[in-house]
Amino acid sequence: MNIGNAVDDFTLASTGGDFQLSALRGGSVVLFFYPRDDTPGCTIEGNEFSTLLPKFAAANATVLGISRDTLKKHEKFRAKYAYSHHLLADPDETICNQFDVMKNKTMYGKPVRGIVRSTFVIDKEGRLAHEWRNIKSIENHAATVLTAVLEMR
Repeated sequence: MNIGNAVDDFTLASTGGDFQLSALRGGSVVLFFYPRDDTPGCTIEGNEFSTLLPKFAAANATVLGISRDTLKKHEKFRAKYAYSHHLLADPDETICNQFDVMKNKTMYGKPVRGIVRSTFVIDKEGRLAHEWRNIKSIENHAATVLTAVLEMR
């Protein structure tokens, strides 16, 4: 998937009901992929996007988090931190593979396959407009994404 290319439509279960990407055409979509619910880095990232959600909404952008966790785990995680944005469940990794965020990595000295933290902005016509892959510094990442969304207007 390259900047400027159309993003294939998909449907996933979410904390807000079934989500279909094409239903959001006409506005921007921010998809942030994160490794696991209720872990320190993922919680910080979710909090930052949730805090900035009114600014994203004012820019006609929908923010959604995606991980391989189940919908039940997502609902618990979202409720625990009172996130304003919804979370999409991709337990079979279909959309994770579509966006090429599944990678081999090392955790606590052991090889594992998991999501590499990444964020994508899809424009109002359904094309990939921005991407941030392998994000290491979570703090202020949501603000960086918001700046990119605002510049698209």
